Amino acid sequence: MPALSAYAQQRKIAHFLQPIDRQAAILEIGCGSGWVGTYLRDNGWQGYTGIDIVPPADIVGDIRDWQELGLAAASYDVVLAFEVVEHIDIYTEIAALLKPGGRLMVTTPVPHFDWVMRGLEMAGLNQKRTSPHSQLHYLADTAGLELTEYRRVAGLSQWGIFTKPQQA
Repeated sequence: MPALSAYAQQRKIAHFLQPIDRQAAILEIGCGSGWVGTYLRDNGWQGYTGIDIVPPADIVGDIRDWQELGLAAASYDVVLAFEVVEHIDIYTEIAALLKPGGRLMVTTPVPHFDWVMRGLEMAGLNQKRTSPHSQLHYLADTAGLELTEYRRVAGLSQWGIFTKPQQA
């Protein structure tokens, strides 16, 4: 694993994963190599499900087909999307799957510095992208969910936590 990717994993564990309640229903979109699921399961979280378009994943399929894949609306306390939303617009699906008050935890490159991320990939210091960043945007411009926490990491990455509004 590239050095910067390994470092980022450790930071994501501390910032995003460790604070999640051990009883939470968690969906990870784009679970890739499975490192998040392995960490969570090995450390006492029972309600984790990972979905990706390729194995290994608990559910293999496209999140846009969530109903056909057997996922229930408003059934997750937390949705994780690390380095996913720059590839595909899935905020509507995420909002549908989150319980009211549920949280989306997301990481994505800062749009105007994506060229630096590409250079780090080419140098072998960062994980290579699996598809174009055709949906890359600033997290503050996301509609439908409330951005409750935002930080820029190393100036190159955006980390955000969104909350689904409580229904009246």
